[in-house]
Amino acid sequence: MSLFGDDPAVPGYGALPEETNSTAPLADRMRPQRFEDLVGQEHLLHKGSPVSLMREGRHLSSIVLWGPPGTGKTTIARLIARTSGAPFVQLSAVLSGVKEVKELMDRAAQHRKRTGKATILFVDEIHRFNKSQQDAFLAHVERGDIVFIGATTENPSFEVNSALLSRARVLVLKELKAPDVRTMLERAVSDPRGLGGKLLVESEALDLLAAAADGDARRALTTLEIAAASAEAQGRGITAEDVREALSRKHLRYDKAGEEHFNLMSALHKSLRDSDVDAGLYWFARMLAAGEDPLYIGRRLVRFASEDVGQADPQALLVATAAFQAYHQLGSPEGELALAQCVTHLALAPKSNAVYVAFKGVMAEVEESGSLPPPLVIRNAPTKLMKDLGYGSGYAYAHDDPEGAAAQQHLPDELVGRTWYRKPAASDAKEPPPQR
Repeated sequence: MSLFGDDPAVPGYGALPEETNSTAPLADRMRPQRFEDLVGQEHLLHKGSPVSLMREGRHLSSIVLWGPPGTGKTTIARLIARTSGAPFVQLSAVLSGVKEVKELMDRAAQHRKRTGKATILFVDEIHRFNKSQQDAFLAHVERGDIVFIGATTENPSFEVNSALLSRARVLVLKELKAPDVRTMLERAVSDPRGLGGKLLVESEALDLLAAAADGDARRALTTLEIAAASAEAQGRGITAEDVREALSRKHLRYDKAGEEHFNLMSALHKSLRDSDVDAGLYWFARMLAAGEDPLYIGRRLVRFASEDVGQADPQALLVATAAFQAYHQLGSPEGELALAQCVTHLALAPKSNAVYVAFKGVMAEVEESGSLPPPLVIRNAPTKLMKDLGYGSGYAYAHDDPEGAAAQQHLPDELVGRTWYRKPAASDAKEPPPQR
């Protein structure tokens, strides 16, 4: 049995991956190997804190690590496993399916029966698992088969199953400050696991990297690695200009609460409205690749089905709600295909915004005219007094007299003759252009 409590009955079970692999990306090579090397999260390490107790192996408990990208969530989980001596298994909610989860839960249960030890299960991006998938962990947490550590960039109150959340302590990681990021960069420049002191780095370049990282150490180290490769190829040190060039070629940016989030959602919506199926699929894939919650996209697709397709293709709403439900049941990655199918259906469907325009107009009228009473003819008359006051007098039952019912007054007196919904003629619905 190794330092990490590998189960000899299951080869490789519970072992941490090698963290000093020279071929790994710089951000992985420079992952702190001691709690003392963590920066920016000192508030989690004080004596008696959950992390402090777990690092000493005195009290392993389930936790959820909530914080921005690149702040140390994965590192803390690995360090807890390393210092506590417990077996460690990592799952990615983006890449793992139901089958993998079940297999790992079975292994954890078998391991505890043989050794009496729980397995530390680290689930990265736990918010990407739907609530049904998260339920799969509950019984194993309660039995002590696993110590659950989840990591998320999203508010656990909304994204983590309440039953699972009640069994875990939420620990909030702070966004790294520029001086914290610079400390990590300086360490990477000199450390043998990093650049090993082989390249001189301008102070201005480090300042620029620390500021541009926006609190994300992984982003800073990745950019440093790109700048180092360029400088080394030219046989010189790293300059601020190398950093600027590396920043212009960095990985896809995406802020789920910021401008880029809304830019990409707008691009998807407008591509579907313009019936461009390829662009719709592209922006859908871009949002998934950047880490957007597929259920958020699903909700927007349901909205689009009513707002932009509407009565031109009433089936579109059924397709959208079915796709949303399919993802909710299957999760990632299986459920994403259902959302992709919905994207293509909405792009290829005829378009009409008649429902959207009518509803918006009616809501504006209600806001302006207030609580206008319904005409007496369509009011309910459950009592004699109401009948004596004329409630329901002259009402024509539609099934007995369709023409008479259509002719009777339904709007308040002040709004008689007003129309908001314009029923689209067949020629009004915008047909998508032929696909090349």
